[in-house]
Amino acid sequence: MTRQTVIAYWLIPSEAAHRFFQRIINDLARRYDAPVFEPHVTIHVGADRADAAQNALGDGARECQLIGLTPLGIDQSDEFIKTLFVQFAMSAELREINDIIREAANDSSQYELKPHLSLLYKKLTAATRREVAASINVALSEVSFDAIKAVRCVSPTQSGADVEAWRVVAAASLSGDRV
Repeated sequence: MTRQTVIAYWLIPSEAAHRFFQRIINDLARRYDAPVFEPHVTIHVGADRADAAQNALGDGARECQLIGLTPLGIDQSDEFIKTLFVQFAMSAELREINDIIREAANDSSQYELKPHLSLLYKKLTAATRREVAASINVALSEVSFDAIKAVRCVSPTQSGADVEAWRVVAAASLSGDRV
């Protein structure tokens, strides 16, 4: 599989949810010797163009306010970037910001939006993944997201070193302010 540098567009949870998920990510990273990363929901992945990223975040921030997503539960997979994750229900607001970002980034990538917030990036056995997933409780009926970021990364992300190389190239709050 060819690896390339891309810009990933993230929704960032608001402060209380950010703290909640960051604690889980930090704890799992410590327990499984895995990379620590910021809690986020990827809404689009496209070409490595920082100028387009700035435009896309500006448009997304102007057009969209706070976004609330409904968690459906904890899931797991053998994909490195989806080892353990919170699956979210699709929403009209999420589709809207995905469309805005894709259009503003002038990007025709075939990224398929499947809203989730990863909690752990690590190769684990299926039994371990199921056991850990069953031990995590996300007792939130809705998670609010109030910022977006554009992050330069390698795709596909396959290792802790890949995660540690991520770099934020732009950020904005959904109230329309640049962060």
